[in-house]
Amino acid sequence: MSSGFTCFGIYSLIFLFEGGDCFFPQVTKRRKRLGSSLLTLRSRRVKMVRGKTQMKRIENATSRQVTFSKRRNGLLKKAFELSVLCDAEVALIIFSPRGKLYEFSSCSINKTIERYQKKTKDIGINSKIVEDHSQHAKEQTSNMMTKLEFLEVAKRKLLGDGLEPCTIDELQQLENQLERSLSRIRARKNQLFREQIEKLKEKEKILIEENTKLREQCGMQPRQASEEQEVYMDVETQLSIGPPERRVA
Repeated sequence: MSSGFTCFGIYSLIFLFEGGDCFFPQVTKRRKRLGSSLLTLRSRRVKMVRGKTQMKRIENATSRQVTFSKRRNGLLKKAFELSVLCDAEVALIIFSPRGKLYEFSSCSINKTIERYQKKTKDIGINSKIVEDHSQHAKEQTSNMMTKLEFLEVAKRKLLGDGLEPCTIDELQQLENQLERSLSRIRARKNQLFREQIEKLKEKEKILIEENTKLREQCGMQPRQASEEQEVYMDVETQLSIGPPERRVA
């Protein structure tokens, strides 16, 4: 067939031939329009179906009953699937707006309710114990804070600070307490001095014994007690504790 366009009118359909190829321009356009219309309708249906449901009471009684029936069946189905798939103990109780009972239980609903009551009772006891412990801990913390504040005030008073609000009796008590503390401190200091003197004496004794052994090894005679006293007299000082003595001319 030669190039060019040849048209045949058949029931308002137009066939165009160009170089032996046939195409239907108007039919294609109509199909495109029809397809776009169907897509628009489908998108509207999807939007209508997938619209977000507002969580409030349905005012229409018929719609409310239909919604209740559908969602009740879905809830029972999900409870059954949960009990089978996860091996869980499930109990479901539903009362319709008219008071009709619907229930589902994977074993015995009475046993499940008893188990639930026992569990809630144990949880209540545990929470009561935890609450008592926490209250006791709070009381102990409060008492410790009070004691710390009292000790801090007493420490400042012993250091000579914050004495303005103290009475004469309180100041006398502080003075007595300081004197007792000083006497204990001095007693402890003297005890340490005595212990150090005893250690030095023990060390001196050991050194004397070593000195004697060394003199014997060297063929020398051991030192006499009088010589040791002379050595000690050489290192004595004139230091003394107390007021100086008056020399008689």
